[in-house]
Amino acid sequence: QVQLVDSGGGLVQAGGSLRLSCAASGRTFSAYAMGWFRQAPGKEREFVAAISGAGISTYYADSVKGRFTISRDNAQNTVYLQMNSLKPEDTAVYYCAAATSWRTIVRDQAEIGAWGQGTQVTVSS
Repeated sequence: QVQLVDSGGGLVQAGGSLRLSCAASGRTFSAYAMGWFRQAPGKEREFVAAISGAGISTYYADSVKGRFTISRDNAQNTVYLQMNSLKPEDTAVYYCAAATSWRTIVRDQAEIGAWGQGTQVTVSS
C-alpha cells in the first residue's frame, strides 16, 4: 500500500498562489491515479483534482477549473497541486489520495485506501 505525505500549505492573501506537494512511498507510484481533496470546517470533504497514472489525463472540480493545476513527477514519486488566484473559499485542509483508478478518485472517495495527513491552506481576504 502506498503511503502519502502532504506538504506546502500556508497562509496567503486572496489572489495569491501556493503549490502543494504529496510525496509517495513505494516503487509502483505510476500505477496509481492521484488526487487532491479538501475539507473546510463544518463541511464534507470534496474532490478537487485528479490525474491518471501516466499523467496524461486530468480532472477538476468546477470550482477550481482554470485556477488549479494538478501534475505529477513519477521519477520523484510526487504529485503537485498548483493553486493560483486563490479565494477565501479555498480555505480548507487539503489531502492527497491514491487509487488504482481515476474513476475512484473522481466518483467514489469512500473506496480510496490511501490518504495523506492533510495540509492547511488559509486564504485571507
